Amino acid sequence: MEHQQAVRRVNPRRPYVIAASGRKRIIVGTEQGSREVHTSQHAAQQKPLRSTQAASRHILVLLHSERGALDEHARQAIAAAALLADAHTGVVVAVLGGTGEELGAAAADTVIQLPQLAATQFNPALKLALVQELIARYQPQHILLPDRNADADLGRRLAARTRRTIATDVVELSSDSACRIIPGGRFARCALPDIMLLARHAVDANLPFVGHGQVQPAPVLAALPDEGVRDLGLEASSPDQIALEEADFIMSGGNGMRDMESFTALAQVLGAATGASRVAVDDGRFARGKQIGATGKTVQASVYLALGISGAVQHLQGIKDCRHVISVNLDESAPIAKRANLTLVEDTQALMQALLQLVQQARTASTY
Repeated sequence: MEHQQAVRRVNPRRPYVIAASGRKRIIVGTEQGSREVHTSQHAAQQKPLRSTQAASRHILVLLHSERGALDEHARQAIAAAALLADAHTGVVVAVLGGTGEELGAAAADTVIQLPQLAATQFNPALKLALVQELIARYQPQHILLPDRNADADLGRRLAARTRRTIATDVVELSSDSACRIIPGGRFARCALPDIMLLARHAVDANLPFVGHGQVQPAPVLAALPDEGVRDLGLEASSPDQIALEEADFIMSGGNGMRDMESFTALAQVLGAATGASRVAVDDGRFARGKQIGATGKTVQASVYLALGISGAVQHLQGIKDCRHVISVNLDESAPIAKRANLTLVEDTQALMQALLQLVQQARTASTY
């Protein structure tokens, strides 16, 4: 019998970088996880600069940070500007609220930090005044913003104040046109306007190049504008009165979480909105409106705490846009562990009781 040589298996998840052509290039000789290598600073340094030419034109990106960080939607707005820019066009990113992140890896050439303009502060006149100073400085061909909350409000105010053309709900861009969603779920294409509010996933934030990432000083106003409004601050509402799609902190229960009394108490003291897996909803422990996943709701919370959820593919689809996922599960090999930023191998009831005790101790200490 003729001896057959064993066929060498190739790991399809080997580490890779994105080449200038936009294609994946496998890194040979290492077996690290592709996700870590792909997102590492070393991998970003391997990408070439988008342009080495001096910028004679600019595209301006305006966006708010959240607690000093940029989410995927914000990075997609930067990527859209970089894809529209040619070799002589620089990408200028103004971060309202400021960030400590290095944005050259996101394809920004120039970064302007505006820490005094956080989204939690309602000061539209000051925002418009500083943005108009940036417009006067860079004379941008186009201005891009994510189409959401404070960013969308700023974009619309800017268009009204400066009488620039604007397109909202932009889902696709080309070098000379934008495609947007119009009422009725239809699509309409128009020439590139001055201001574009980009829908989520209009472009892929993963680019085959990087920007210079040079930080430039923020504009200084000779005189503060007359606000005409008074900021009365934020008034917190019950987390469960907010739609899950808009919640910033979600605590979700699954088949491995059976202590509903502790779950409800912990959600209240942490100020978290509550969600559930399909199994927990089918069991009758949660209302159908709490279901998260492909057949439920897709959420984009800053923090998603999953208690006793194994992580079926349908559920993982529903949390793909969450920034930080924390999983509590007795099974360290559960599918959700691959998606989670932090996995705690622990009994959910024991962890909830411990968290409740810690919160109570912290509240007691703060009264002295």
